[in-house]
Amino acid sequence: MLRNSRLAQALTGNAYALLTLVMLFWGGNTIAGRLAVGEVSPMAIVTLRWLIVCALLLAIRREAFSEVIGLIKARPVYVAVMGTFGFTGFNVLFYIAAYHTTALNIGIIQGSIPVFVLVASFLALRVPIRAVQLFGIGLTAIGVALIAGQGDLARLAGLSVNFGDALMLVACAFYGAYTVGLRQRPSVSGLTFFTALALAALVSSLPMFAFEIASGHGRWPTTNGWLIILYISLFPSLLAQIWFMRGVELIGPSRAGVFVNLVPGFAALLAVGILGERFAWYHGAGLALVLGGIWLSERTRIR
Repeated sequence: MLRNSRLAQALTGNAYALLTLVMLFWGGNTIAGRLAVGEVSPMAIVTLRWLIVCALLLAIRREAFSEVIGLIKARPVYVAVMGTFGFTGFNVLFYIAAYHTTALNIGIIQGSIPVFVLVASFLALRVPIRAVQLFGIGLTAIGVALIAGQGDLARLAGLSVNFGDALMLVACAFYGAYTVGLRQRPSVSGLTFFTALALAALVSSLPMFAFEIASGHGRWPTTNGWLIILYISLFPSLLAQIWFMRGVELIGPSRAGVFVNLVPGFAALLAVGILGERFAWYHGAGLALVLGGIWLSERTRIR
């Protein structure tokens, strides 16, 4: 028991391990999203994942419910904005964008999240942007583009911005702002803060879920759909969000945001192992560039 306790303490104090696991879970979320096609509708996933997360949190920490309500009453606008934009907004825009643009476009544009984090950190917190950090971001972006372009960067030349691309840019801006906003979180426990944001995400997702049903596009989950939702609820939603907050707390939003570029690499590896997709040279090269970019960005030690 003591050994497990020490292991947990060591993990929660190691930002690099936490953020790497977070990106692994989010990479798995990409695979789960693909497996969910035909099993459950997009907005049903968004609403049900936060319903399950909220139920688990409130069941585990029932005695802290008054603290959660107190936080919501004390900072209602902050909680609502963070939960809506960081938790609900990004995923909703992602799903809508998928109907209007290609997976190649979405994969490349997601690599812009660290750029939005850097810009937002500079504008909101006056965190300086250094040349080495910009070079590191550039390397990670090339790695993402190499993976998304399947080793042929010439394929990227034909891309044009359409409605879906614009939505993904907005989604990435949302998450970049959310990441920086974590620096202003109240002085409460991570679980209390996360519970408040999860409740805000659940409430903000309900109108969109209702619209999906009213428009005739809603689909209740099948048995496989429920299994997928449970994975999404427990790992990409619950553990990943809590650990991401902790990672930002330990090393700051600018440095933590760079780790987002690991997601395409993990998604590629999981696609090979779970979906049986072919692993090509550009997956390895792209992942190496992403890791190299993170290493260079870490050299700046900006918080």
